[in-house]
Amino acid sequence: MNELLRLLGNIAPALAGVVAGPAGSAAVSVIARHLGVADTVEAVTQAVAADPDVALKLAQIDLETIRVQHANTENARAMQVAALAQSDVFSKRFTMYLTGFWSVCAAVYIGFITFSIIPEPNVRFADTILGFILGTVIATMLNFWFGSSIGSKEKDARKL
Repeated sequence: MNELLRLLGNIAPALAGVVAGPAGSAAVSVIARHLGVADTVEAVTQAVAADPDVALKLAQIDLETIRVQHANTENARAMQVAALAQSDVFSKRFTMYLTGFWSVCAAVYIGFITFSIIPEPNVRFADTILGFILGTVIATMLNFWFGSSIGSKEKDARKL
């Protein structure tokens, strides 16, 4: 897998980031289908290393990946612009209210599990909920308000 990521990092950095991420096996399947090889990391790595025209094929997939990422971001921005254009104060401030609500919930929960005694059978549940709050809720709010750096993802993909 590291060899494939290194090859993709030179040809299609955004695609390398997708392959390195949680949807990596699905991305390898898409690449394999585009290259006409078996659906394995080894077959895709050999095809990428052997085919001089693979850069063009992967660049097309890379461009489509960037388009999908951009469309997702553009939809979120359009939603926010439409909400701000309304005269309804609640609609204008809904994302702020939602962010505030989840921030308070997260702070209360973190304080609760930090300073109270959790029964031994419930520790795993508390840890799972904490992981969800930190990894999903807080991360999503931060990405919404402050953005997510595609450049950072590309940098990480180039390291591999």
